Amino acid sequence: MKSRLRYKYKIKRLYFQHSAREVADGAIADTFMAAFERFESFFIYYSFNSEADTRALIGRLLAAGKRVYLPRVEGKDIAPVRFYGDVNSLVPNVYGISEPQGQAYDGHIDVCAAPLLAVNPKGYRLGYGGGFYDRYFSADKCSVRAGLGYWLQYTDEFEEQAGDEPLDLFVCERGIIDFGRK
Repeated sequence: MKSRLRYKYKIKRLYFQHSAREVADGAIADTFMAAFERFESFFIYYSFNSEADTRALIGRLLAAGKRVYLPRVEGKDIAPVRFYGDVNSLVPNVYGISEPQGQAYDGHIDVCAAPLLAVNPKGYRLGYGGGFYDRYFSADKCSVRAGLGYWLQYTDEFEEQAGDEPLDLFVCERGIIDFGRK
């Protein structure tokens, strides 16, 4: 069932109109910055394909003097690596996703922002199926777990399964959905 839903939400996100997507991405970045301005460290994905675009948001975080970490795939896990803003230093991984080089960070991070294909009303995300973020979240290295996406990705079409880790918040163009965990 999850594979069918993954396909459905990839298609929904892919056909989200470009002009509406740009407005939504701006609203997501504005909402995120306003909600988390008091925090200092961020583990955030570097957007790929039709994901909610994080590139401008990452630039804003860096301009505000925040510590930004991007994910790097290491076997079956992801590790945060400090990013200073040089997009030319990013290299594509085995999935074609740009990731940083350098020393992985093993400490605590204030806000972790994860990509998603869908999120349900309990705060469980439907990811791409690799379990990377679930494993990272299970290590409890983030104060706040936020999913970033579009309102069209909020659905009650799936339930969590064993090993799924919940988000605290979902940030979309309509605002923040708080799942009441923190």
